[in-house]
Amino acid sequence: MRTLLIILLLLAGLIAGAALALPALISSEWLRDRVSAEASAAINREVRLAGEVELRVFPQLQVRARDASIANAPGFGDEPLAQMSELRATLAWGPLISRRIEIGEFVLVEPVIRLESRRDGNNWTLGAPRETAPARSAGEGFVRRPGALPFEAAFGDVRIENGSVFYRDPGQTRRIEGLDLTVDLPSVDAPVRLSGALSADGRPMRFNAELGSLRGFFEGAETALRLEMTGALADLSFDGRFLEGEALSFDGRTSVDLPLPALARFLGTELPEGPVFRRFAAEADVAGTPGRLALTDAAIVFDAIRANGALTLDYERARPLITGSLRAADLDITPYIPAEEPAPSGQAGGGGLGPWSDDRIDLTALSTVDARLDVRADRFKARDIEAENVNLAVTLDNALLTARLTDFRLYGGQGVVTVAVNARQRTPRYSIAADIAALEALPFLNAAAGFDRLQGLGRLQLDLNGTGASPAALMRSLDGTGSFNFADGAIVGVNLAQVIRTVQQAIQTGSLPSGFAETQQTDFSALTGSFNVRQGVAQNLDLTMLSPLLRVEGAGTLNLAEQRIDYRLTPRAVQTLAGQGGETDLQGLAVPVRIRGGFNDVAVSVDLEAVARDLVRLRAGSLIGGQAGQALTDGRRLEDVARDAAAGALRDALTGRQREGENGEEETRDDPARRLLEGVLGRRPQPRPEPEPEPEDDGR
Repeated sequence: MRTLLIILLLLAGLIAGAALALPALISSEWLRDRVSAEASAAINREVRLAGEVELRVFPQLQVRARDASIANAPGFGDEPLAQMSELRATLAWGPLISRRIEIGEFVLVEPVIRLESRRDGNNWTLGAPRETAPARSAGEGFVRRPGALPFEAAFGDVRIENGSVFYRDPGQTRRIEGLDLTVDLPSVDAPVRLSGALSADGRPMRFNAELGSLRGFFEGAETALRLEMTGALADLSFDGRFLEGEALSFDGRTSVDLPLPALARFLGTELPEGPVFRRFAAEADVAGTPGRLALTDAAIVFDAIRANGALTLDYERARPLITGSLRAADLDITPYIPAEEPAPSGQAGGGGLGPWSDDRIDLTALSTVDARLDVRADRFKARDIEAENVNLAVTLDNALLTARLTDFRLYGGQGVVTVAVNARQRTPRYSIAADIAALEALPFLNAAAGFDRLQGLGRLQLDLNGTGASPAALMRSLDGTGSFNFADGAIVGVNLAQVIRTVQQAIQTGSLPSGFAETQQTDFSALTGSFNVRQGVAQNLDLTMLSPLLRVEGAGTLNLAEQRIDYRLTPRAVQTLAGQGGETDLQGLAVPVRIRGGFNDVAVSVDLEAVARDLVRLRAGSLIGGQAGQALTDGRRLEDVARDAAAGALRDALTGRQREGENGEEETRDDPARRLLEGVLGRRPQPRPEPEPEPEDDGR
């Protein structure tokens, strides 16, 4: 027995001595070459240990390797897939007897990982060569399952010092640098804590995380999770759990605040400058699975818009898809509409509408995500247009945006408005279709176009489309149709009946008739018309206005591209104006009113020559009938009778009877009526011939 004990002690001593002597017996070069060869064969990539390799076996396994690298995949460049300045690891022998792993130290110093993805594959798939590697089935990936960690383990000093990760694909390049990570893992059954910092494309971030149990996570048990991240790309917190099961599904409560320009730039997209697409924030219940994130009971902030509701994000797509429904008290989309340039100060119309801009409209944001959203707003605003109780259905599909407004109250009216923006091509396309009934004209037109000259209640229909990279190009391309039908309203700023009543005096003086003033208006029972738009010019040929005293017709053009108007209104008296300050014989008189000029400098004039011709026609018609019989008796031609009647009619209508001189004879003087009549008839009127004296009755 004593001999056996001595033999065992000798064997133990030999083993211990061999362990102590082994590092000295094995050269660093042999160990480096052997490890490199075995590792290269295992992952089918060249593994190089260019620096010194140290190995200690007793009292614990210690490995130190310097300047290690893993070669890149063929065709992905000469730089290594991964490299590090130093690796240090220690493993205790004793606990291994009871299947317990105790790692005293595991430190990676300055690791660099370069990841690249292409259409034909990536450079990080290790093992069999790319051309012979088995294809992955859809949905294959990490699976949590019982028995995944059949051992005990404890980790001491686990760190990454100054690490870097570079990612590249055909559309983007991402850089994570300055990665410092510390892991606190006393046991696979105890909470795991991670903390660290990094720089993402030059933007500093800090993070802390706590996982309830490493074993529970890998083996599919319900596991608590807490996460905090702060910095230039996001402020995020999550308090929840991984759910029981194989998939990486989770739920909990989250708070997130994202600076969108910085985040979009990190993801490879530049958002336009300006006050929009600046911030997204949310507090919500969250649930997720790989590729999908759902927010419920959410309070959401997007720029200045605040809403409540639910959103779902599917991000395993070429473009993430956002779906959901939201409710907002106030929804103001004015900042997302291209701004108008004001008219230059000091010019006519300064402070009004300026020329359309030639700057390109930036629609980059429309290609970053897809969306299907239903939004309900108590109050909706687009520039100066305001509506209430709006239902807005928004669809964004591959840079094609469609917004449909239904079931809304717009200045007393209800209807449907559909707006579309197609940014799939370099030159965007736009369209708007609207059908609004029971619309109050004055507040709507004042808000939509700054036009405050029309009152009434009615229907407005529009169907317009255009193309253009800038507002100016878009306005030059507008095509479409429209119509309007208003009732029981007024045209503000002019009393057309007063214009007709005072037009005789205006012809004498060459001035504008009275009736044009801010306090004046022309009431109507109906106002209807339609228009066509071609290349930015709207043309109306059939305006009709009905009122008890007047009938008004209108025709002209509205050049939206050049911001000019050229329109002609022709009011006509259809009833006697007696008792209204006018003359009974003005019934049927037409007074053409011309409206023309720039949007900010509109001029109004009356075609007095046309009025004079109409007055001549009206008065001459009545006089001709009374003088025709006498003309036949006198032997004069009807042509001369008509000319003389016209001259008398114009003189009587416009200037009154010429005053008699002291001697009882009419005074002869040059007056405006005579000059105007000469222009109308083309020559000076001839005086009436004196009638020949009748022969005396000689009694025979």
